[in-house]
Amino acid sequence: MKRIAAFIVVAASVVTASAQSIYYQDATNVDMARHTLRNEVLRREFVLPEVNGYKVLKADLHSHTIYSDGNVTPEYRVREAWVDGLDVLAITEHVEYRPSEGKMYNYLKGYLPAEMQNLNMSEVVKDMGILTNLNLSNELAAKAAVGYGITIIPGVEITRTPETIGHYNALFVEDANNVYDADPAASIRKARSQGAIIMHNHPGWRRKNLQMTEFEQQVYGEGLIDGVEIMNGSEFYPSVVQRASDKNLFMAANTDIHSTTAMDYTNQGHRRNMTFILAKDASPESLKDALKKRRTLAYSFGTLAGDEQLVKDFFLACVKLETFRVDGKGKRSVRMTNNSSMDFVLNFGGNPVQLRAFTSRNVSVAKDKKLNFTVENLWVPTENKHPEFSLKIK
Repeated sequence: MKRIAAFIVVAASVVTASAQSIYYQDATNVDMARHTLRNEVLRREFVLPEVNGYKVLKADLHSHTIYSDGNVTPEYRVREAWVDGLDVLAITEHVEYRPSEGKMYNYLKGYLPAEMQNLNMSEVVKDMGILTNLNLSNELAAKAAVGYGITIIPGVEITRTPETIGHYNALFVEDANNVYDADPAASIRKARSQGAIIMHNHPGWRRKNLQMTEFEQQVYGEGLIDGVEIMNGSEFYPSVVQRASDKNLFMAANTDIHSTTAMDYTNQGHRRNMTFILAKDASPESLKDALKKRRTLAYSFGTLAGDEQLVKDFFLACVKLETFRVDGKGKRSVRMTNNSSMDFVLNFGGNPVQLRAFTSRNVSVAKDKKLNFTVENLWVPTENKHPEFSLKIK
C-alpha cells in the first residue's frame, strides 16, 4: 500500500512539473494561464562569410505594401524582412498603379470631398498627376526599421506597359512625388536627377522573348540603367546574366512581394529571394557605392548568379578545403567544409552531389593533380553557365 501511495505522489509531482513547464500564470489576470510552448517570433539567420573584405548583406530591392498594390503595411514588411534574415529592404510602391487608394477613399467616405472617392488611380495620374504622398510608405518603413536594425532604401517603381516599356525601380530617391512624368524616359531621368539608381525590373514579364524593345534600347543606350533583375519571384532570366555583364549592370534577385513571404516562400520550404550586396557596412552610402560598382550576387530558390570572378570568390569564402591525409602514393584526402547557409551542388565529372549548408564531404585527389569540379547551382555569364574550378591542393 505504501508503494502505491508513493507512486501516486511521484506521478502527481510529474504532472505538476509538466503543467508548470507548459503553462505559466499571467502577470495580471489571476484566472488566466499562458502557454509556455507558444513559439516566439525569432529571426531566421542566413549566415554568409565576408568576401574580399566586404560584408555580404542580404537585401530585397523590390517590395510593395498597401500604399500601392500590396496586401500588408510597411511596418509589417519591415518585421517580415527581419524575421527572414534581411539586412536591407527597399519599399518600391508603384507610381502609376495604386489600386488600394480607391478602397482607402471609399473607407473614408464622408471625410473626403466627393470627387475623390472610388477613383481609378491609373487614370487619375494621367489626368491630374500625383494626388497623394508617395513618400509615406518609405517614411513609415524607415521609422519601423529603427527597432530592427534594418536599412531602408527609399524607392519607387515607374510602372508602364510591360510589353513595350517595362517597369523600373528608382532606388535612393529623395522625393517619390517628383518622379512621375507622362514620358517614361523622362520619369527615369527625373529620378536620376535626385541621385537615384535605376534597376530594370522583371525584363521578361508578359513578354514572348527577351529581345530588347525600342524603349529599352533607348534608355540602356543613354546609360540610364544601373542594374537589372535576373530573378524576380520564381522567374529566372539566364540570358540577362550575360546582358548585365556586357552592359556593366549590377545583378539582382528580388521578391517583388505583394502578399507575404510566409505564403510565397517559407510555407513551401524556401528562402525568399535576396540580392547579396558586398559592402563595407549597411549604411546607405556604402550600399549605393556597392550597387554602382556592381558588387552584387543574385540568389533565388537555391541558385546564385553573378559575375564569374565574384561568384568564385564567394564560393571559396564559403567552402574551405583541408588536406587531412596523404597516402604512400601521394594521393590526398581533402575535406570540403561549407561554413555558410548556402547549399551547393558540385560535379566532379560524374553525377552531381550536394554540399549542403554547414556540412562537409571528403574527396580524393591524385598526386600532382588539381581538384577539378563545377558548381551547378551557380550561374555566370559564360557559355558553360556554371563556374569551373581547378584548385591546387597541397
